[in-house]
Amino acid sequence: MTPVILESNCPEMQLVNKGKVRDVYDVGEHLLILTSDRISAFDVIMNEGIPDKGLVLTEISKFWFEKMGDIIPHHIVSTNVDEYPAVAQQYRDQLEGRSMLVKKARPLPVECIVRGYISGSGWKEYKEKGSICGIALPKGLKESDRLPEVIFTPSTKADLGAHDDGLSLRASLTAFSILKSK
Repeated sequence: MTPVILESNCPEMQLVNKGKVRDVYDVGEHLLILTSDRISAFDVIMNEGIPDKGLVLTEISKFWFEKMGDIIPHHIVSTNVDEYPAVAQQYRDQLEGRSMLVKKARPLPVECIVRGYISGSGWKEYKEKGSICGIALPKGLKESDRLPEVIFTPSTKADLGAHDDGLSLRASLTAFSILKSK
């Protein structure tokens, strides 16, 4: 097990974004994404981390980008620290296994959420509308009830400290098709 990383410390690189879990550095031609072990729940970052969480999330992302690479292009340049710019080499102990060198691109600010229970922002919307992201749900559900079936509820990807807003599947697909055409 590696040391828990809650905060990256790479002062020679320019930190351009600190998210709930990932820190993004500008390293010239590319960006470097470091995945920490931070825990975020209901848009709050906890004081504790999960050992090796960043390693696991990076491996999952790497697997799926490689698996889907012949279907749709992606932004990964390398996950091998030896191939990173010289400025990053001195932070190998933080970057190894939990980082990606990526192409600079405009992100699609959408988060994919699969829900099996009704809680958080989903509970709030259900109380107001009887649905989550336009998906009608049975009447009489209580907070944290198990849903009759798992549902896909995309949302906006808000900046740190802001709340994500639910999107209908149609709105998500429309946003994706607009960005893809540019």
